[in-house]
Amino acid sequence: MFPKNAWYVACTPDEIDAKPLGRTICNERIAFYRGEEGRVAAVEDFCPHRGAALSKGQVCEGKLVCGYHGLVMGCDGKTVSMPGQRVQGFPAIRTYPVVEKHGFVWVWPGDAAQADPAKIHPLEWAESPDWAYGGGLYHVQCDYRLMVDNLMDLTHETYVHATSIGQKEIDESPVSTKTVGDRVVTSRFMNGVMPPPFWRANLRGNHLADDVPVDRWQVCHFIPPSHIMIEVGVAHAGKGGYDADPKDKVSSIVVDFLTPETETSMWYFWGMARNFNPRDTNLTAQIREGQARVFAEDTEVLEAQQRNLLLYPNRRLLMLNIDAGGVQARRIIDRLVAAEQPQKIAA
Repeated sequence: MFPKNAWYVACTPDEIDAKPLGRTICNERIAFYRGEEGRVAAVEDFCPHRGAALSKGQVCEGKLVCGYHGLVMGCDGKTVSMPGQRVQGFPAIRTYPVVEKHGFVWVWPGDAAQADPAKIHPLEWAESPDWAYGGGLYHVQCDYRLMVDNLMDLTHETYVHATSIGQKEIDESPVSTKTVGDRVVTSRFMNGVMPPPFWRANLRGNHLADDVPVDRWQVCHFIPPSHIMIEVGVAHAGKGGYDADPKDKVSSIVVDFLTPETETSMWYFWGMARNFNPRDTNLTAQIREGQARVFAEDTEVLEAQQRNLLLYPNRRLLMLNIDAGGVQARRIIDRLVAAEQPQKIAA
């Protein structure tokens, strides 16, 4: 269903600055908090005393204090103390590898011995002052793979996002799909089209005319286990399109971190990174607001789709050429999941 030997975005740092956070990731119930010296810690959200949720407690001097009977838990999963009790024989609870990087908190829900922080893929936009980022989080009631399908095929924009980023030329433009190792890339280029409302606003944000034809592009990158970065943008027509000089275009990266919660729910960390006018905070807020509406539309469609699939589990779905990106991404996910299963020994 989902690979566990992988890094997933668990939360944003501000979610755990004031108190612990309980979050289920890949069916693992985890409590996140800031331990000693402000370092992020992640432990099983289960108090060994009576099974209470540790995330409902508080942090005191870098230790997680259970809100039920005051048991004090260390970052290593061992009980430190409990009022009126000897705790030497208390069993340790599970801990999870956790890293704070690129402006997010990442967790490894699988085999801790395989958790190498170097496996977190580089994000240039997250480390450079030449980029601005604004985003948010949605809790979506659907299989995360449905969102992978959605983002690797942007044909739906014409219909789901008709008032913001959709336009008929999306349907009319061919899509190319390629797989390189464990990554999938789908690309669509539209030349000499009028920009839709979202992109007209961005052209104005970069002091460019918004009422002239543009060359538009969408390049979707699937990166295991379930991260999708989409290069998007428009340039004044005839100026080079994707490769146009920055003064003639607006380009961004749509950021999609899809973190499975259960088989039918997910945490969707979404946003947009841009490298034009990065210090314009009003523009960042404007883009974020526009994106929030777009992704809310996706959420509505996918949750309804998930309900249908649960009602009709035996219905066979059609696969079209526009589905190639999602199909290839799912094959990689399936391969990673299969690799984690115990190997059967032949008799």
